[in-house]
Amino acid sequence: MFRLIKAGLAVGLVGGLLVCIGMGVTADQKQPPNIVYILADDMGYGDVSANNPAGQIKTPFIDQLAAEGMRFTDAHSPSSVCTPTRYSLLTGRYPWRSRLPVGVLRGYSRTLIEPDRLTVASLLKRNGYQTAVVGKWHLGVDWQVTPGNESLLNNPTYGIKAEMNPDHIDFSRQPLAGPNTVGFDYSFILPASLDMPPYCYLENHRLTELPTAYTKGSKPDTGYTGAFWREGKMSPSFDFKGVLPTFITKAQAFLQKQTAKKPFFLYLPLAAPHTPWVPSDQYTGKSKVGEYGDFTEQVDAAVGQILETLKTTGLADNTIVIFASDNGPYWREDFIARFNHQSAGEFRGMKGDAFEGGHRIPFIVRWPGKVKAGSVSDATTTLANLLATCNDLVSKKAASLPEDSYSILPILLGKSKTVPGQPAVVHSSSIGYYAIRKGDWKLIEGLGSGGFTVPKEIKPEAGGPVGQLYNLASDIGETNNLYQQNPEKVRELTELLTRIKQSKTKLTQ
Repeated sequence: MFRLIKAGLAVGLVGGLLVCIGMGVTADQKQPPNIVYILADDMGYGDVSANNPAGQIKTPFIDQLAAEGMRFTDAHSPSSVCTPTRYSLLTGRYPWRSRLPVGVLRGYSRTLIEPDRLTVASLLKRNGYQTAVVGKWHLGVDWQVTPGNESLLNNPTYGIKAEMNPDHIDFSRQPLAGPNTVGFDYSFILPASLDMPPYCYLENHRLTELPTAYTKGSKPDTGYTGAFWREGKMSPSFDFKGVLPTFITKAQAFLQKQTAKKPFFLYLPLAAPHTPWVPSDQYTGKSKVGEYGDFTEQVDAAVGQILETLKTTGLADNTIVIFASDNGPYWREDFIARFNHQSAGEFRGMKGDAFEGGHRIPFIVRWPGKVKAGSVSDATTTLANLLATCNDLVSKKAASLPEDSYSILPILLGKSKTVPGQPAVVHSSSIGYYAIRKGDWKLIEGLGSGGFTVPKEIKPEAGGPVGQLYNLASDIGETNNLYQQNPEKVRELTELLTRIKQSKTKLTQ
């Protein structure tokens, strides 16, 4: 039975219990744990060799992280594409509650996170953390318009459902909103994906170089793979191959400035291995999986650089390191056959899909002395749970928490095998298909993948099923649709999904 409760009361009771039984930060600890959150872009569950030993990509540094921490086998992105997941990760709300229920922003889009919305960064900042984001933002910035176009801003959806016309943007002026207005003390970002203009960096909302150059794009006939990027504005010195190394250098510089006197939160959303697949010369030809595999192995090496920096600065012992991906990989069936590599592991589908391959992701947490080394959790969780988890970590409760975030701290500390209070996990696909997961059962509202796998949409036949129901315990590949054989389960999950979508406060078990 489910009931609506006041989020602040629930978290306060849970948080108080955690502190009482020693699960939170202890009184003799000098400061709360630092947090480094590394988010890969379009990296599949099966791209991590700890998850997929038979895979053709090797990830020794991510595997090391798993050996020293907890590896999750049933973690999910809230959406199967970029922007929605990033919104959920930072706000603790499912993406369809935002002003962009379906789809992604572009480089000329305005900020999606609502003014005064609680975020992971603002929560930690108010609790004494130094906060930083280095990497791919993809949540919009409020570019300033050129004189004479001010009336465009009167439309509340301007720059959200369709990006701004770059001719209407005054790049000489600093954007009015972005990461620094949602809780980050320091930011160094790429506005959107590495295949979306403008190709430039912003540091604390200031362009490091004006986008006065132009690229005609690269490999438009590759089907959004390989070294593909769109044409558009770019800074004259922008180097596509240099983006990943630049992010790591900036992240290391931030870490090297930190001390034991003040806790910090570093959000490091990489732009790789999303297209363009542009490994540096050192990694070209290193894997057995072409440009994608090479780029993914470079991502692994980048994770190793961050781990080494934490070690050499003496910060590692009191730092939680989280590694995840924002959604599944763009990895077609012909790629599986060509390279003998299952980027999504044993799961069906790929990025964009409502199928497991679209949103089941690698998720690893290391916390020395707290999380048992080499442990594995089968708990069903989602990236939206970060905010509630951080709230429990700091033991200073927010007045209220968002609708869809539940703390996984009890799992990390070995006190629970499931996420306390979480009624179900909801996914959304690239075209807006909803899927709900409760226990072994998963319901997809619609036929087809709902994303990039063909066919993405199938029209129901007379007398046939209108949706999909799978028992993942016996059918992890989602091959046997039980929708018509189990009407009671369909009804139960449909009603629960409706209640979650309509709820304005946290719905719990």
